[in-house]
Amino acid sequence: MNLYTINCGHFKLDGGAMFGVVPKSIWSGLNPADENNMCSWATRSLLIETGERLILVDCGMGDKQSEKFFGYYYLHGDDDLDKSLAQYGFHRGDITDVFLTHLHFDHCGGAIKREGDKLVPAFKNAVYWSNEAHWEWAIHPNPREKASFLKENILPIQESGQLRWIAAREEKASELATAPFLDQLDIRFANGHTEAMMLPQVNYKGKTIVFMADLLPSPGHIPLPYVMAYDTRPLMTMTEKEAFLQEALEKEYVLFFEHDPQQECCTLKETERGIRPDRFFKLSEL
Repeated sequence: MNLYTINCGHFKLDGGAMFGVVPKSIWSGLNPADENNMCSWATRSLLIETGERLILVDCGMGDKQSEKFFGYYYLHGDDDLDKSLAQYGFHRGDITDVFLTHLHFDHCGGAIKREGDKLVPAFKNAVYWSNEAHWEWAIHPNPREKASFLKENILPIQESGQLRWIAAREEKASELATAPFLDQLDIRFANGHTEAMMLPQVNYKGKTIVFMADLLPSPGHIPLPYVMAYDTRPLMTMTEKEAFLQEALEKEYVLFFEHDPQQECCTLKETERGIRPDRFFKLSEL
């Protein structure tokens, strides 16, 4: 098995929304805001090469939305998915599986592209993976998340015939339930950010790598009260974080961050203030 970091680009979100009830005087030291109170964030995907499969975990925003839409998010930097794939000798046609942690636009927008007047899969040879509970949540969105679940990102996946389901477990995420996906890769479910978000957990070089998606978008979100205002169930997020962080500390997991603009990975340590990041490093350094 080989793992590769895929950088899909950077965008900006309101710092207050990203750090919830934490005051700006505190969170601004973690991710400084610009004059509009916007902070820079990454869309960082994970590519898993195993046997005959090449699995892409999340795929960024894509490029099919309008100039007005992208204007809200201040896209910046030179990274993009195709350039990052090419760095390792791959292209879109090589992807066999697109694993979508959840269907918010910054995680799945790149799954679909425009060809003339049509919306078609951006990865023509891939199976797309979601789960039924989250899919139903996304296609019948609540008012809080409606702006994040865009039908042009979601419905064409099913219409293409390339969509498959991962079976969600009945246990609550706080009970640390996981489900097998393939050898060396299990799925962890979390429900605080959105319904039935999936976190891949990979056994790699003797380590367990956990793709944090939006349970922990950055190491700055490791302290328990640091919960995004975007989360639908913030108290559940805190419960999920607490249980996960304790397990990750005890079992020496490596956390892989999708949204931190600089840090890819970290390990954890116990401090007087609770569990905190220990060592930061790139995935390639493992």
